[in-house]
Amino acid sequence: MTINVKKCTKEELPTLQKISIETFRETFESQNSSENLDAYLKRAFHSKQLEMELSNEFSEFFFVYLNSEMVGYLKINIGNAQSEKMGDESLEIERIYVKNKYQKHGIGKILLNTAIEFALERDKKEIWLGVWEKNENAIAFYKKMDFVQTGVHSFYVGEEEQTDLIMTKAIN
Repeated sequence: MTINVKKCTKEELPTLQKISIETFRETFESQNSSENLDAYLKRAFHSKQLEMELSNEFSEFFFVYLNSEMVGYLKINIGNAQSEKMGDESLEIERIYVKNKYQKHGIGKILLNTAIEFALERDKKEIWLGVWEKNENAIAFYKKMDFVQTGVHSFYVGEEEQTDLIMTKAIN
């Protein structure tokens, strides 16, 4: 079993769009109305939106491969690309998604470690993320990885306002 993490390039936008839609739908479809889910997917993963995010110098995307199959991805933000003002010493994990059938195989940990390495190379002091309060598996994973809840913020899936827990981890 070989696991590789590779930075996503602008030329891979269609691949990014496909894995983004697939993993978000797979993760949240059963807990959201199809109308709200579809509205979110169309907005968040529209090719123009992803192109803008890929072009942002303060954001990076990484694909993770198991053998030769792409099984997930990571999006991180620093500086003004962060979705909340957390300061220049922080790095945000905006998205960390792994296909359901590959969860609980250490792939999320590899993506998290990729984010930590990226943060340390840039002298960041903490990593933070927002995780839906109903995503129990993810919350348990982040707690296991020494994240603690430090706040909440709103996250919209279509017209529905949901609550994300803000979780933070010191890294130095």
